[in-house]
Amino acid sequence: MGTSTIDSRQLADLVQVACRAPSVHNSQPWRLVARGGELRLFLAAERVPHATDHSGREALISCGALLDHIRVAATASGWTAVIARFPNPNELDHLATIAFRRREFVTDADRARADAILRRRTDRLPFAAPPDWAVFEPVLRSTVDPDKATVEILDDSVRPALAEASRLTEALRRYDTSYHAELQWWTGPSEAAEGLPQTNLASAAESERVDIARTFPASADLDRRPEVTRDHSAIAALSTRGDGRREALGCGEVLSDVLLEATLAGLATCTLTHITELDTSRSIIRTLTADDPQLLIRIGKVPDTAELPPATPRRPLAEVLEFRG
Repeated sequence: MGTSTIDSRQLADLVQVACRAPSVHNSQPWRLVARGGELRLFLAAERVPHATDHSGREALISCGALLDHIRVAATASGWTAVIARFPNPNELDHLATIAFRRREFVTDADRARADAILRRRTDRLPFAAPPDWAVFEPVLRSTVDPDKATVEILDDSVRPALAEASRLTEALRRYDTSYHAELQWWTGPSEAAEGLPQTNLASAAESERVDIARTFPASADLDRRPEVTRDHSAIAALSTRGDGRREALGCGEVLSDVLLEATLAGLATCTLTHITELDTSRSIIRTLTADDPQLLIRIGKVPDTAELPPATPRRPLAEVLEFRG
């Protein structure tokens, strides 16, 4: 039996895995401090893409996804993560303190879920319909904590309204110079440790086959996955009963749950936040959900012969994790 206190090497290893968490524009807006066998998670406010994410809500969702990834990675490493959210009311950017307790055993399912962290990709190309959805959907719902966020699968009949909200968002931002400059910056050189490389973006031809998507600067003139003539993904909406910082963080934790469960089922995913960034388009989504809509997720099947998107870059661990004491 090993020590009951997690050591620095184990902390570094699980943080390295957890930092594969998705974030708005791959901005990775988090900072972690390790001390005395605990981790403290902070919002890195200087990394929030404010022209896209005016309120910082999406950055908090991103940090929530990281927090759940930490929990999953810790479980697979033989530790239970004990999380205190917003432990200091006078320091709102201190999002969580995480202590670790030794687990008695680790299951194959625990290890598979952590492996899914490394296999998950944000795929912006069109999807085929997810097979056996009637079987998968109850499994998906069973993994979600409804006190943090609710998952609603939107009916195909509302897809035109979703597509209209997506187009409206883009139209309202057509002349927003700050937004487009920021988008251009985050889709910069592929050798960067952040942002979205061109290989992870859709070409103009590919984008035409996806009706609900953020418009990024087009990648090279490619036409990948031609056998999927239009997107047939299922659309999941994550919503919360409030719209504060705690709800955004919890929504991020549920986002992690959904993405990893879909990955385990062999399904592809693409998180959509542009559609809830502006009040006008968000109000359209609000008419389709029971609570405050935070984001949508496309879930579908990629043809077996298709290449998956490459992994997006991540910042060096030394820039993300600081050891003290």
